[in-house]
Amino acid sequence: MSQYSVLVVGMGKRGMHHAAAFNANPRFKVTGICDIDQARLEAAAAKLGDPQTGTDAAALAQSVKPDVFCFCTMPHLRTPFIQAALGAGSKLIAFEKPVALTSNELLSIRDLIRAAGAKAVVSHQHRYGVHYQQVKAIVASGALGRVHTVYGTATGWMTHMLSHMIDYSMWFNDYSPGAWAMAQAAGKSKFNDNHPSPDYIGGFVQYANGVRGIYECGAGAPDQPEVAKWWGKNRIGAQGTEGFAEVLTNGGWRAVTKSGGFQSGEGAMNYDHDMAPYIQEMADWLDDAAKVHQCNLEHACLGAEIMLALQRSAAQGGQVALPLTSGADEQALLKAQLADTPVLPSCEPNAKEFGLA
Repeated sequence: MSQYSVLVVGMGKRGMHHAAAFNANPRFKVTGICDIDQARLEAAAAKLGDPQTGTDAAALAQSVKPDVFCFCTMPHLRTPFIQAALGAGSKLIAFEKPVALTSNELLSIRDLIRAAGAKAVVSHQHRYGVHYQQVKAIVASGALGRVHTVYGTATGWMTHMLSHMIDYSMWFNDYSPGAWAMAQAAGKSKFNDNHPSPDYIGGFVQYANGVRGIYECGAGAPDQPEVAKWWGKNRIGAQGTEGFAEVLTNGGWRAVTKSGGFQSGEGAMNYDHDMAPYIQEMADWLDDAAKVHQCNLEHACLGAEIMLALQRSAAQGGQVALPLTSGADEQALLKAQLADTPVLPSCEPNAKEFGLA
């Protein structure tokens, strides 16, 4: 079988997760790594078989011509790296969520990738956890009857977590596209974060197949007291006419069905476990165009449009129709419209994390 060359840009924690997983898979060879921090770059190279290094991603991509261009950078850096990947002729682009901070950029980069005929994946890799897989299997089995609601809540702020909440709930709903979205938001302190966000956003989505989506992210989102790790207090699930099933990122899974009664099991997010299948599916898709990666860009863009529509609604009021037909800077709209009033947290852990305790 072919071995695919890989360039990884960004040697922080997530970049090293990706690079190490590529390095551990015999279908890939890390031929280049990039970071603006020279010391970090040298330390990473020593762990990855001494690939070619550089501080300029576009120049390094032109030198190594990677089959796979992977970048793990802050969310304001998307377009330049996608242009660098396409300019180097990469067959597949892999990058972190969210897809984009604004619909202006989302529509632009989606069109760029489509026009180039390149494959792309977005790192919604929690789905490979056994607890996520179990909930998906229960929903897909029909044990919940007619599914009428999907949902996701996370105490972490929007740009870190809402992309995950929407994507996995859409997975449970077979990626039916959104028809409209409506939301409210509060608090501005996290707009200064490297993942800029309102302190709290909550809203509703009507999906094309009639299923309703309900989402909350940030300080006002409900606590999950059975989960110790604050970033793992995420609940994603589905409700139907005959039961429900839901996963907690760091707290296992649980379900009630008409035929099976109450069921539950363990599970927690584990990068070492979850990255391996995420990386392997890239090789499978490169081998065979019919084996589309579960985390493909088209699915991620459906969720990104919803995430941006929720922000647009919170800024401008009312329902926002989907799909989006024109671009905007939702972050600027939302920041300009929100009051300076501090957010009201739902629980003490949230108050502490948002500097309100």
